[in-house]
Amino acid sequence: MDQTPFEAEPAATATAPTPMMAQYFEIKAVNPGYLLFYRMGDFYELFFEDAEIASAALGIVLTKRGRHQGEDIPMCGVPIHAANDYLNRLIKLGHRVAICEQVEDPAEARKRGSKSVVKRDVVRLVTPGTLTEDDHLDARSANYLAALSMVRHGETDFALAWADISTGETFIADLPAEALADEMARIAPAELLLTEATSAALAERHLLPPAWKELAATLPQEALDSEAALPLLRRVFAASGFDPTSLSRAGRAALGALVAYVEDSQKGRQAPLRPPRAQAEAVLAIDAATRGSLELLQTQRGEARGSLRHAIDLTVSAPGARLLASRLAAPLRDADAINARLDAVGRLVEDTLLRARLRQELKAAPDLARALSRLALERGGPRDLAAIGRAVAAALDLAGQLAAQPDLPPVLARLTGILKEAPGPLASELALALDDDLPLLSRDGGFVRPGYDGGLDEERSLGRETRAVVAALQARLVDETDIRSLKIRHNGVLGYFVEVPAAHGGRLLEPPLRETFIHRQTLANAMRFTTTELAELEGRIARAQQAALEIELAVFARLRGAVLEATPHLQGLADALAELDVTAALAEISATRFYCRPQVDDSLAFAVSGGRHPVVELTVKAEGRSFVANDADLSGSEAAGGGSLWLVTGPNMGGKSTFLRQNALIAIMAQMGCFVPADAAHIGVVDRLFSRVGASDDIAHGRSTFMVEMVETAAILNRATRRSLVVLDEIGRGTATFDGLSIAWASVEALHETTGCRALFATHFHELTSLAKTLSRVANVTMKVREWEGEVVFLHEVGPGAADRSYGIQVARLAGLPEPVIARARQVLDLLEQRSAGTASSGQKASVLDDLPLFAHRPAPAPQGTDPVHEALDAVRPDEMTPREAIEALYQLKKLRDDARRH
Repeated sequence: MDQTPFEAEPAATATAPTPMMAQYFEIKAVNPGYLLFYRMGDFYELFFEDAEIASAALGIVLTKRGRHQGEDIPMCGVPIHAANDYLNRLIKLGHRVAICEQVEDPAEARKRGSKSVVKRDVVRLVTPGTLTEDDHLDARSANYLAALSMVRHGETDFALAWADISTGETFIADLPAEALADEMARIAPAELLLTEATSAALAERHLLPPAWKELAATLPQEALDSEAALPLLRRVFAASGFDPTSLSRAGRAALGALVAYVEDSQKGRQAPLRPPRAQAEAVLAIDAATRGSLELLQTQRGEARGSLRHAIDLTVSAPGARLLASRLAAPLRDADAINARLDAVGRLVEDTLLRARLRQELKAAPDLARALSRLALERGGPRDLAAIGRAVAAALDLAGQLAAQPDLPPVLARLTGILKEAPGPLASELALALDDDLPLLSRDGGFVRPGYDGGLDEERSLGRETRAVVAALQARLVDETDIRSLKIRHNGVLGYFVEVPAAHGGRLLEPPLRETFIHRQTLANAMRFTTTELAELEGRIARAQQAALEIELAVFARLRGAVLEATPHLQGLADALAELDVTAALAEISATRFYCRPQVDDSLAFAVSGGRHPVVELTVKAEGRSFVANDADLSGSEAAGGGSLWLVTGPNMGGKSTFLRQNALIAIMAQMGCFVPADAAHIGVVDRLFSRVGASDDIAHGRSTFMVEMVETAAILNRATRRSLVVLDEIGRGTATFDGLSIAWASVEALHETTGCRALFATHFHELTSLAKTLSRVANVTMKVREWEGEVVFLHEVGPGAADRSYGIQVARLAGLPEPVIARARQVLDLLEQRSAGTASSGQKASVLDDLPLFAHRPAPAPQGTDPVHEALDAVRPDEMTPREAIEALYQLKKLRDDARRH
């Protein structure tokens, strides 16, 4: 390796950099915006501003190497063997890295002169959207690179293309401007390609969130030329027969930019991109705000735990987990397709033994798609070949188990057909060729199974025999010299050598032994020699090892070629394995958590009996409590004018938000093809789902909490249809009471009269409950509570009727507000309620509050003695009592209470 430092060359003038520096500047100039990992021997080194950025980001020492234009050159470096870890950290921080390697043998450079620089070039651009290695990726999540194009011809058209190059999946969609944010939220790309003009157009329409800017890579305008993209797309997708002229201009531009960016990042290696799939399947539209509100893939704190995905993901393979996340992000809205999925899940729910066998086999199947992608990009090794062989073998076993089952539903029958076509001969060849213990890289050798290749076995045998000859030579030299401590050793610098203790070294330097032994090295405690015979023997060993490695590399290349020839077949097989894993996982969760199969059709029904929140239920059960199930019926019909709207009243902490969210989640689970947490459910397919639950501001865009609430409400009222499901909580609470009440009132009327959607509308404006008298499809329901000795008990049950109180003061007391504040609040509330009930004029109403004594903080009165009832209750341990003891304790508590009342 070339390890020539910058300062090892003649000092450069201000206008004439050294050859090494000139090479560095040239490579850096053609890769702007990337941190340059410049190979220097056993290190990647970074210089100038790159070094300062990397040093700060990685927490490594910033030093200096040489001078340029009279200034020290900042430098830091990372060792080659640990480069992946450092690279991963830089990518996660949003940096892009260019890997610059030595592309010729240093010996060749020396032939051109002692000062010649080893040729170097960038062999790969590493960006957040072009990762393929397991070290850099979350195995259970997709990693999308997206490109956004904009074409103006009268109206502005947008198109979004995205691909996961670690699996080859590629997609494209033409989108109106208002749908961009929702689609970006759905696919959550790791990197976004766009031009400055597109960025400006989005910013002008307030459609460029700060999060997009953080993951954006700006391309020149010519990179998104729809006509220039045609020959590139024809070449890349030639084998599949895909016709790029079938795409819109914006679509061709976006896909062309994405493909060109991938090709440039891989520097000549062809990523196994599949023909792009348009979003032809009709999917349930879920906007970005709703995804955040319902916490589908992650919580609002950005954590996986607590999300719907975390609660229902029982997949046993990484590809299955990725497909589950994709289905959860984009449920179907075609009733036939949904029911086909439900049929497959239902069959595996019924057959416990088959489901268990399938899941056991799937658990052992490796990630075929990502192994295939690494091999295509020349980053794969023997372990990836073995993974593909095992995945194919698992597919054949799964096909056998499924084929033995009678009357399979269409989805399982289709998957069985795909799995049966798995290339068995390829799997057998890989199993025969590859040993059990495999190195990570093919260049390490030792991965071909003994007996597979006769020529390789001969070279290995020669190597083993030669080592036996070394041992025999050592024994003979011991006899000839009478030095029992003589050893023949080997290291990477000297090769094979004879080593004797320093006390015996002099004898080998004197006649007659000096005719045989040639001195190599003197150490403090030993001397090292070689002999003509040992040198010849070392050459034979080296030649045998090199010949064996060349044979192994040829075997690897042949096996890799056979695998890549089957790429489309293997990609389809990977999809089938993932789909079978998702189907079996949904069946497992449906069976073990007592979910029911929903009735899904094209009606306007939405009737859930005994519905439960799939995430909260897990939390409650983990705490040893039972979840309170509730019914919901928002069903309607075209003849009636649309679906029903439930006005939900009741106290905070009473369970309104849980009830609202659980019904939205039940709709999502049903339409993704999963059984649902309920006793029974009838879901008419929902085309759009809106959930506005919870409040937050948007400081980055200068929006208050109320402004965010109004923007999201506006989106619902403008975009919801009769087939939509709308879940709204506390509309209008962020402004003055009468303003908020007016907005909430008008919103309810609009949802009922104009939209006609199925809706749950939670509110603390009890005045809204009067709408049930005038709007035919509005019904009042409330969260039930009980009061006991001044305390409020939340029952978490939904029942007909309207709440007459919000119990806000009781909730405030539970939250720990000081008692003087609670007492003062009760005093003010009483007077306000008196004012509201009275008929006084506005001036007289104001005087009621004017006469209210000023708040004065007084310490809470000290308790007058102890309460024997509470003391006795504290001493009760229900879990440790027999039924008889429990009854006796109850009578004792009643007696103590009666005594207290008498006194």
